[in-house]
Amino acid sequence: MKYLLTTLCMLGLATANIAASQPYRPQQDKEVLETLPAQGKAWLEIRGLRAAAAAAPNDMPAALQLVKRYIELGRAESDPRYYGYAEALLSPWLKTERPSAEALTLRATLFQNRHEFPAALENLNAALAQQPRLPQAWLTRALIQEVQGNYAAALNSCRPLLKLAAPLTAQVCINSALSLSGQIDAAYAQLKQAVELAATAPVTDKQWALITLAEIAERKGDPAAAEQYYQQSFGLAQRNGYLLATYADFLLDQHRYAEAVQLLQNEIRVDGLLLRLTVAEQQLNLASAIAHAEALTARFAASRQRGDTVHQGDEARFLLHVLHQPAPALDLALANWSVQHEPRDARILLEAALAVGNSRQTVQPALAFLAQAGVQDVRLQALIAHYKGGV
Repeated sequence: MKYLLTTLCMLGLATANIAASQPYRPQQDKEVLETLPAQGKAWLEIRGLRAAAAAAPNDMPAALQLVKRYIELGRAESDPRYYGYAEALLSPWLKTERPSAEALTLRATLFQNRHEFPAALENLNAALAQQPRLPQAWLTRALIQEVQGNYAAALNSCRPLLKLAAPLTAQVCINSALSLSGQIDAAYAQLKQAVELAATAPVTDKQWALITLAEIAERKGDPAAAEQYYQQSFGLAQRNGYLLATYADFLLDQHRYAEAVQLLQNEIRVDGLLLRLTVAEQQLNLASAIAHAEALTARFAASRQRGDTVHQGDEARFLLHVLHQPAPALDLALANWSVQHEPRDARILLEAALAVGNSRQTVQPALAFLAQAGVQDVRLQALIAHYKGGV
């Protein structure tokens, strides 16, 4: 798309994003750089943890507890600043002669967030060699292996959780991997039963389980069930940036564009959510789509200047579905596929290749992976059929 915003406005957006990526050192301790979105109970908890860590600078458990909370808020708010705070706080505890297994696991989580999966797995393996009964290390390793499409390895990493973690945590881990490796019906049934039996599970675990059920229902082609599980997830009143993104994708697939706009109209701070909002606005021919597309153009440009490759999949979607530029979208989708193999990664790759009119040879590795792994997803079937000589 070509947009009507002036060049001056475009340059202003780009400059603002580029400037934001450069380090700035305040001149006075009391200077306020920006107000964080965390409020209420979460922010009071952060203040308490910061005070405890400051009062006992040699207390590693206190410091690591604050690191964990920063990471949790980063996920909930989809805000990379919290990951930066976590990394700065964690750094001194990694410079010891033998960093603890907990510190290594937290560093692996930060690598995971940046999609630096080999480094993350290296740290997790070191943590587990030191402390084999550390459930968070097994879980994080399983999640990374699943994203990479290594489902057998993910299942092997999930199994220790049957003894080391809460029952629902283990069941979500196991059945998520099973659902992507040719056993979608059995995984769906098992996870539903696990949720029914987990009345006293923590809210975070319940929400993760319900989101996973919703995603499996989508892959099975049951939008009514997916809607039910998404609404139950929202009903837990636990903010979750991933939930917002996945439900927005669901609404877009169902052509419920007005609902997607209503869901995301106040979420423009997060690039991935702004992308989904812009897609919905464009489908509704809303004027706001123009400004939001310009903002995304600037943000993605700034990310490339920083060498940030985390959002290649989202940028590929932006280029294909908003700017209608399939060739560069395909390049980014291929680069993204080289790092991670989730169904959404396969989808944007096949969509971009189809829009370019590309040969089967370009997407053959992805098609071979989907067939060998046994990935079942009705949203991919028509795309795969095209390359098999179907519609």
